[in-house]
Amino acid sequence: MAFMNFKITSESASPTKTIVKARNFEIVIDEPESLGGKDEGANPVEFLLAAFAGCLNVVGHLVAKEMGFELKKMKIDIDGDLNPAKFLGKPSKDRTGYVQINVSFDLETDADEETLKEWLSKVEQRCPISDNLQNPTPIKFNISKF
Repeated sequence: MAFMNFKITSESASPTKTIVKARNFEIVIDEPESLGGKDEGANPVEFLLAAFAGCLNVVGHLVAKEMGFELKKMKIDIDGDLNPAKFLGKPSKDRTGYVQINVSFDLETDADEETLKEWLSKVEQRCPISDNLQNPTPIKFNISKF
């Protein structure tokens, strides 16, 4: 199967606020007031968790359909802890990003426990965001001037 390319463009609206364009959609990213922003949108690390939830939702329903059971309702709660020291320019032995991300599913389904274990394994393996979070992804940075 051919690769698909996904793109966004973004522009800084202030030191803490970014306006992102994804296809025909505009996403506002901002920091809470406690981190110097105006709280006009979720912050980048919250959007990461939101993207993860969105991916798990799509893949979860796809896999359930393939396995022959119905997910009548799916609620996903995700949280993670990170030490903001490096982000704030302070020394820290902790990594900059999340040290762990916790995902909890609340499902309304008639699938049995064994089926749901198999389902979860497949969802985790097939969710692109899960893959990117669990495995190193090469990132190539470029700079140009206006």
